[in-house]
Amino acid sequence: MRGFFIVAHILRFSYLYHMQETDLDNLFEEYVKHANKMPTQTADNMLIAYGFFKQATEGDNNERRPSESSNVVQTFKHDAWKRLYGMPKEDAKKKYIEHIKRLIEETKKEGRL
Repeated sequence: MRGFFIVAHILRFSYLYHMQETDLDNLFEEYVKHANKMPTQTADNMLIAYGFFKQATEGDNNERRPSESSNVVQTFKHDAWKRLYGMPKEDAKKKYIEHIKRLIEETKKEGRL
């Protein structure tokens, strides 16, 4: 049975990487809406989603890192996005979709969705 789930995951992953750009954009927007309706997630998961979202919508982070005296949350968000420097927007959209899909599945298992 485990093999079935691995194959299903590979097929779903493969499908995302061969989509037309318009289809990918539409699917990305759909998952942004799903993410905005989800219950609060862990800080780590929220930062991962934030980084993929910013890379997908704005591209590389060329902003200066917030200073030490600034809001620590802004620094974490900056760093989450900066780690994805060089990742193409399309890849970031695909990673965002996969991340949100995983969070939806986990949240359902926890009974919070």
